[in-house]
Amino acid sequence: MNPSTLKDKIYGSLLGVAAGDAMGMPSSLLAPEEINRLFPDGIHDFLPAPEGHLIHDKMVAGQVTDDTQQTLLLVDLFLETGGFTAESTAHKLIKWAESINAFDGLFLGPSSLRALKMIKEGYPITETGRLGDTNGASMRIAAVGLANPGELNSTITDTAEVCKPTHNTNIAIAGAAGVACAISAAVNGADMNQLIEAFFYGVDKGMQRGEHWTGASIQYRSEWALKLVRSGKREKEIWSNLYNYIGTGVATTEAVPSAIALVAYYEGDPWKVITAAANIGGDCDTVGAIAGGISGAFAGVNAFPKSVPDTIDSVNNLDLESYASRITERVSQAKHQSISIKESI
Repeated sequence: MNPSTLKDKIYGSLLGVAAGDAMGMPSSLLAPEEINRLFPDGIHDFLPAPEGHLIHDKMVAGQVTDDTQQTLLLVDLFLETGGFTAESTAHKLIKWAESINAFDGLFLGPSSLRALKMIKEGYPITETGRLGDTNGASMRIAAVGLANPGELNSTITDTAEVCKPTHNTNIAIAGAAGVACAISAAVNGADMNQLIEAFFYGVDKGMQRGEHWTGASIQYRSEWALKLVRSGKREKEIWSNLYNYIGTGVATTEAVPSAIALVAYYEGDPWKVITAAANIGGDCDTVGAIAGGISGAFAGVNAFPKSVPDTIDSVNNLDLESYASRITERVSQAKHQSISIKESI
């Protein structure tokens, strides 16, 4: 794949994470009935958080949450070091959390909050993530897929390393590996069937990593979710079925299957995907970030409305295109070096 196309897909994935996060921010953790009451016309663009929101009160239209912040934190780690380790991930997460006073509020998810507090108290990283089964690992994992385009086994290895400090359970790793592999395949030019195959490959191999944790099967739930979206039902009924049968909450076993189902239902159209995530109810910003990261990688940045990159960058003081350029350069250099080494052997 030429660097221009690769950058387009990497940029699309980063923008998908951020736009999905920001679009779902005002409706996050709300039931569908509450969303319908607060937003009677639905959510079709970036909106501010409703007054008194449990977590996002006073956040403005287009503002991202920790989903995007943690994704970019891992991007920074890759750009700085060329890879991912459990120790460097933990260091980055703690430094970021302290910088925004995340330990004093509800900004961090339950698994990350518990684990990072334990790390600060001196517990070894091998113990801190043993109970982490929520979607915090999946929401920030896009960076790993972008760093390993088309390299699914490397993606899974890096995913397990990144999950270790906070989400070192087979369920969390499986969900995150499925998401990362879908993104890895998408930025490498996969079609939708290949993307979904990569997703299930990551889920299967990810379940063989980390501490065993009891919970519903991500593979079975994802298969069920895909059957639901392929049933021929109308859009609003699809949303209701995913919310009520699969779930869209903070559990990995809910958010990840619903996210991949939305990607499949809308055939990888990122704006339709993240709009649905914002209106479906539940952990809307995280489902939107996960599904947006996958569909953005699949369709590329030009699939978004033209105003979206400027809005995300200006509201959050970001430059996602610069991030995409630097990731592309780093990945291209690594591939070139790998080819050179093989040719010299």
